[in-house]
Amino acid sequence: MSEPTYKIQEEDLIRGDISEYLNRHETKDLLRILTCGSVDDGKSTLIGRLLYDSHMIYEDQLEKVAKDSKVYGTTDEEFDPALLTDGLKAEREQGITIDVAYRYFSTDKRKFIISDCPGHEQYTRNMATGASTCNLATILIDARYGVITQTKRHSFICSLLGIKHVVVAVNKMDLVDWSEEKYNEIVKDYNAFVARLGFSDIHFIPMSALKGDNVVEHSENLSWYDGPTFLHHLENVNISTDRNLIDMRFPVQYVLRPNLDFRGFSGTMASGVVRVGDEVASLPSRQTSKIKAIYGPDGQIDEAFADQAITVTLEDEIDVSRGNMLVPVNNVPHIGNEFEAMVVWMHEGAAKSGKSYLIKHTSSMVPGVLSSIRYKVDVNTMKRDKNEEEVTSLELNEIGRCHITLHRPIAFDPYEKNRTTGAFIVVDRLTNVTIGAGMIVDRIVSKPGHKKAPVSQNIVKSESLVSAADRANLLKQKGSTIWLTGLSGSGKSTIAQQLEKELIEQGHLCYILDGDNVRHGLNRDLGFSMEDRKENIRRIAEVAALMNDAGVIVITSFISPYISDRAAAREVIGDDSFIEVFVDTPLEVCEQRDPKGLYKKARSGEIQQFTGISDPYEAPESPEITIATASVEPDAAAGLIIGDLASRGILG
Repeated sequence: MSEPTYKIQEEDLIRGDISEYLNRHETKDLLRILTCGSVDDGKSTLIGRLLYDSHMIYEDQLEKVAKDSKVYGTTDEEFDPALLTDGLKAEREQGITIDVAYRYFSTDKRKFIISDCPGHEQYTRNMATGASTCNLATILIDARYGVITQTKRHSFICSLLGIKHVVVAVNKMDLVDWSEEKYNEIVKDYNAFVARLGFSDIHFIPMSALKGDNVVEHSENLSWYDGPTFLHHLENVNISTDRNLIDMRFPVQYVLRPNLDFRGFSGTMASGVVRVGDEVASLPSRQTSKIKAIYGPDGQIDEAFADQAITVTLEDEIDVSRGNMLVPVNNVPHIGNEFEAMVVWMHEGAAKSGKSYLIKHTSSMVPGVLSSIRYKVDVNTMKRDKNEEEVTSLELNEIGRCHITLHRPIAFDPYEKNRTTGAFIVVDRLTNVTIGAGMIVDRIVSKPGHKKAPVSQNIVKSESLVSAADRANLLKQKGSTIWLTGLSGSGKSTIAQQLEKELIEQGHLCYILDGDNVRHGLNRDLGFSMEDRKENIRRIAEVAALMNDAGVIVITSFISPYISDRAAAREVIGDDSFIEVFVDTPLEVCEQRDPKGLYKKARSGEIQQFTGISDPYEAPESPEITIATASVEPDAAAGLIIGDLASRGILG
């Protein structure tokens, strides 16, 4: 629709249907904008000019700015647009921006909230605060100096905070004689370094914010530029696809119970769409129910989506309280008490490894520990800071990749996937002051040689008066783990059961840890992704090691498809106590057996990430025992293993 046609329609609406006119403006799209750049690049001036040229300033404000311009103005002109946003006395005196200033305005097409952020390095925390809720970043570059360190630093922070849309405003073109050559040089330099930052939309606009060229109206001085003006681009940039409407996440903020007949759960939709009748799970308990009704501000509705504040009721009386999260049963986020995150430190008191803090994540507040700081990021070079070999603290305005351990599990997504459920703030336990902000990178997974981080640093292992040798003498056996690995349907569970039966009959204490059984309890929060499989094996190895220490022979029956995971399990249990048994059965034989019908479902696409079909199986390179079940019966296999255990001195 052309601009004149739109205005004619607006005028008709005002005359004929004022309610529709008001409703149209109330429901206009909202764009949150961040301005950043080095000191004196003209951030505040650009915003002031944008407001002034689009006639969004009241007359009394203009009079005040004109008066202040005579005292604090830095432009040698009667009107300094920067004073519209630099409101603090210290900002006006120094001619710089210190605090984040927010300005609201609207045009015929869209509503805007602009965050004017400081450019100084010492105010990095302020910039991160302003950027955390923005859809689009405006990065100003002084045409005289081109891409400088501050430009790279601010671009990196915008990328870190998940901003996808960037406008590079090449400002002060009047000071380089409106040079197209200079502009093209800056475009080339910026594109050269920004390629790995993950921005999906970058747009360049040459302008003079002070003189208003290409801010609201096209500039005659920049006739070689045929792109949109700054305001035109802001009004038309498409952000509708930025919202995550796939992964439904509803953090419960409040349990609404006005009378005995109503129990609703209130909150703001973090992402996705929820409809009446949807089957949902309450995390972290995983109890399930169905959505009975959804209530918005104006009454009952059939569906709700991201950013709406709603109340839902459930068909069943399950345990749901503040801090829980309702999610689809077939699309569950990570649940755990450990994760790695990029943390921006915002307090004069440094962050210390091992110190306890409160972690505010969605609607829950959980005590936690900054277990370790893997490394700091040099925001000027976007690389790891190599000046320190072992990082133990984060100072004010520093950014580091940290390992966080919480006292109880929470449900979370990586920040890249979900900006609401992947973000958190760090709160001081004594003062309740916000001292840091973090973006979750991923959950912690097991790695060979990975040392488990404790929740508290003040834990000391206690020694027992009974040794492993004492238990071995009592039980006439040495605690060990028989690790059966092979494809689904290879016969692992059958051999494990036969082996357990024969060992018990011979008077040996043993126990089976079966893959399916542990996923009903200990590992019920894990799926079948590579990360979850690693965590599954890590937990089993820890349990087996404890049982071995108690003198029990453990028989495990897991596909455990990856060599690295089995190596990690061997490291946890100990090489002397780990007996790897490769149940070697060809895939076609396993598929023919298919006792649970899983291969059939995997072939039809009903099951994703199924080992042997869509996921790889890495056979052991040098197992202690190999059993070809295509030619060996289960009782013979059990006898073979028992003979091996006896030869190793495990059975007394």
